[in-house]
Amino acid sequence: MIDDVDMKILHALQCAPRLSFRHIAEVTGVSEQTAARRYHALRRSGVMRVVGLVNPAVHGKAQWVARIRSRPDRVGPLADSLAKRPDIAYANLASGGSEIICMIRSAVEAERDDILLRQLPRSASVLDVSIDLLLHPFGETGTSEWTAYGNGLTLEQVRQLTSDRPTVPAGPLRPPTDEDAPLLEALAEDGRTTHTRLAELTGWSNARVARRLEALETSGTLFYDVELLPERLGHTLNATLWLRVAPARLEQAGEALARHAEVAFAGAISGHHNLMVSVICRDAEDFYRYLTTSVAAIDGIDAYEVSIRVRRLKQAASLIFHGRLVPTASA
Repeated sequence: MIDDVDMKILHALQCAPRLSFRHIAEVTGVSEQTAARRYHALRRSGVMRVVGLVNPAVHGKAQWVARIRSRPDRVGPLADSLAKRPDIAYANLASGGSEIICMIRSAVEAERDDILLRQLPRSASVLDVSIDLLLHPFGETGTSEWTAYGNGLTLEQVRQLTSDRPTVPAGPLRPPTDEDAPLLEALAEDGRTTHTRLAELTGWSNARVARRLEALETSGTLFYDVELLPERLGHTLNATLWLRVAPARLEQAGEALARHAEVAFAGAISGHHNLMVSVICRDAEDFYRYLTTSVAAIDGIDAYEVSIRVRRLKQAASLIFHGRLVPTASA
């Protein structure tokens, strides 16, 4: 289990994934060597990964939420095959093993049936499929990360970490070039790869690496994600809430939910339920408390459904292999 120092370092990385260990140490009140040592221990253990990702919108792709109901005795091979696809992210097995929930990256103008049937293997075990468009993610860096694992940073410490970062990318999106390939591949493997190492891989100078990263980051083309395994942090109950909220209250409800420590993601989607929320709690009682207090206090919710996750299959850039986060290529 992690201690208070680990919690603060995790929170610091969630706020500023590429921040130097020196700056993290200053804000968290530990030595630079301690910050670096604790980070590397967490990464080696497979509990967390920092990854650099290209915004799918750069390639004209949107994100679709798919719910695939399947026969429980036949779901395993189908779920594993989906998790291995590069255009599918955040794949999970839920509802007692009868439902696969995943995110598909595909063009907005594509037919929904075509998105699924063209990208996913046909299977006689599939009973029902629903696909809805992710319309808008809620929250912002420093306030919308999952932090229910324990004592993180104060609001003032978060401000110190994020004060010099724009909350919204300046745009427009800058499509990566062929020359960017080594840089982006290295960041997908380790989002904290140093400028010096990136210069070696690309054949560029450190200054050119810094300029290119700034251009890609400020335009919104390149972003960073901190992937965590909550089960390894003592939080064994993961669920997806499917909420129906009046349109006039959708923005307010989504932003309020995104600020909850238990919430890993909140987004507006198309479909019967127009708000999807990923929740991570310690156990069933903790989840019940969250539903009956924090969720109950949100105005405008008039219907809800819950999918309890049975097994995590894939994060944005990692597969879960023997209880560890590993790069998709390694697995």
